Amino acid sequence: MGVPFKTPWVLKQFYKKRIWAYPKGKNCVYLTFDDGPTPEVTYWVLDQLKKFDAKATFFCIGKNVKNHPAIYNRIIQEGHSVGNHTFNHLNGWKTTTSTYLANVAKASKYIPSKLFRPPYGRANFKQANKLQKSGYKIIMWDVLAMDWDQNLAPEKCYQNILKHTHDGSILVFHDSEKAFKNLQNILPDVLKELRRKGFSFKAIKETG
Repeated sequence: MGVPFKTPWVLKQFYKKRIWAYPKGKNCVYLTFDDGPTPEVTYWVLDQLKKFDAKATFFCIGKNVKNHPAIYNRIIQEGHSVGNHTFNHLNGWKTTTSTYLANVAKASKYIPSKLFRPPYGRANFKQANKLQKSGYKIIMWDVLAMDWDQNLAPEKCYQNILKHTHDGSILVFHDSEKAFKNLQNILPDVLKELRRKGFSFKAIKETG
């Protein structure tokens, strides 16, 4: 069974303390980008967002911020939000809690944000509870672009995103080299079509 574009309802119920989407009524969606900042890719994403006056949230890998501070600074300067995505893109299901928390703390030296997204969506209950007790807001998603999948046609990505996105949706894209081919093909059209449907694009805030 493959990874679903739309997060199953039962999974949201199992992890109720994590944020999967926002309430309807504001006629907006929340674009998020994982795994950057990445030279060329993140710059291109920022250029596309600017064309549509769209704000987004970038869940950054600590080592990438350390290596590419200028790109990270541009994200901030252009009014987007940032979140912690660990320092080394760790899989919480394969990492001890102490190692995982230490890695998040290391990333926080470069990403001073209380927004957090676990790489692969995988953090166990103990890891998540400790992060939440220390003030982190764990942001998941309800629509997954699957832009990293080289075997998936861009048109398939595009159609599934539009099919599943609604008011309040949190969408996940990736500003990574692996996803760039599909991202180039789908992001401009997704922005154009969702804007045509009347949606605005907002960044996720640490509070509220």
